Amino acid sequence: MPAPAPFRSVAAYAPPGVGLLAVGVIAEVFAERGGGLPRFDFALCTERPGPVPTDVGVPVQVAHGLDRLATADLVLFLPWSDFRTPPPPAVLAALAAAHARGALVGAHCVGSFALAAAGLLDGRRATTHWRFAELLSDRHPEVSVQPEALYVDEGSIVTGAGAAAGFDLCLHLLRREYGAATANAIARDLVLPPHRAGGQAQYLAAPVPADTEDERLAEVLAWARAHLDRPLPVAELARRALMSRRSFARRFTAATGTTPHAWLLELRLSRAEELLETTTLPVEEVAHLVGYRSAAVLRDQFVRRRGVPPTVYRRTFAAGPVLRPDGFGSDG
Repeated sequence: MPAPAPFRSVAAYAPPGVGLLAVGVIAEVFAERGGGLPRFDFALCTERPGPVPTDVGVPVQVAHGLDRLATADLVLFLPWSDFRTPPPPAVLAALAAAHARGALVGAHCVGSFALAAAGLLDGRRATTHWRFAELLSDRHPEVSVQPEALYVDEGSIVTGAGAAAGFDLCLHLLRREYGAATANAIARDLVLPPHRAGGQAQYLAAPVPADTEDERLAEVLAWARAHLDRPLPVAELARRALMSRRSFARRFTAATGTTPHAWLLELRLSRAEELLETTTLPVEEVAHLVGYRSAAVLRDQFVRRRGVPPTVYRRTFAAGPVLRPDGFGSDG
């Protein structure tokens, strides 16, 4: 049986008191861009079409009703100010019906409370804004709340963390459904990192103050991105940052929310994805370009973390013009 087609129609539900930031995030990600990027049939909808108040008092004109939830491939419930009160029964029923017919259903920030109220998170992992993770867990003990995650993918149900993590959730879905090249292109258009390593844990404590050590760390991370074909042991990165290995690891985790090893692994795999999609380079060469000694090592890491071998990933997502690794088009 062929794999289901990637989502094309997107319905974002805007309840009264919807977060204006969330409206902007979703509308920007699924805006029409051209240039060979996917075109989405995007619509805001609400229970009663018309002006919908937002959390900052500026109304948003919403033209569509619940009927859009009945046909969309991707249904997103946006966060709203009155999230402690469950949405109306008709809205919860529409969410459940969308999921039952096979739509991909998601939410970020406190929008996750609506999915929980609809029973869609029962027995699943989910996340929300870290500030309200305990409340979600208390109200819905049948949900396995992951307060440290930027997003949680449960297949047909996806949830994201607070505020700007809506971008992380949407870019993850684009990467999952359309591949790294598409997600990265849209991220570049939005002037966003295509993937943020780490999780919400990095935002729970006071931010690390900007100082000389942070500047050195940023320079070292930029250098590592440009030299992925090298082994890049932590000791070398620490030396370039003029820190001890222990101090570097501690500083790195405080700044990124993840370890140097995990950050490098994700960076190598993300670059490998893009090369597999946009070039015809042999897998062995792709492996060397991202720092693995052989195609077998890349394959092992790819299968463990992406669920498929590199060759299957390439067949699934390879599309568009063939590029050289420097980003310029090839002649054939």
